Amino acid sequence: MFQRILLAADGSEHSLRAAEKAIALVNGNEDAVIEIIYVVDGATSKADVLHNRGSIEIANKRKERLAGIVEKLDVAGVKYEIKTLHGEPGPTVVDYANEHDFDCVLLGSRGLNRLQSMVLGSVSHKVAKRVKSPVMIVK
Repeated sequence: MFQRILLAADGSEHSLRAAEKAIALVNGNEDAVIEIIYVVDGATSKADVLHNRGSIEIANKRKERLAGIVEKLDVAGVKYEIKTLHGEPGPTVVDYANEHDFDCVLLGSRGLNRLQSMVLGSVSHKVAKRVKSPVMIVK
């Protein structure tokens, strides 16, 4: 049974489906925790600063991106934690996953970045190749 799951999320439809799968994997395990990481890269960080007035507004916009996932977890009654990390998404997810003890890492096959979503080879491929724990990529 899964106890600790890492969910790499960006608010995309694929990450919403990955959240649904994570909920299914911990169903019935009251002690299970899903740790959600949202990685902010340099381009996203710059765009956030240019389009928002201050750090509180930026934090609120980032929370909005994960609102659908949080709602699903709340409805399911699953324990979760959210962490925002900074860096290039693929290597950041890999490093975080390998530094901590997770039973499984879940992520969507494609994210919000249009350029990277053209090929599976981007974030999801890097994670699948380099993370030491089992990885589930959700379409």
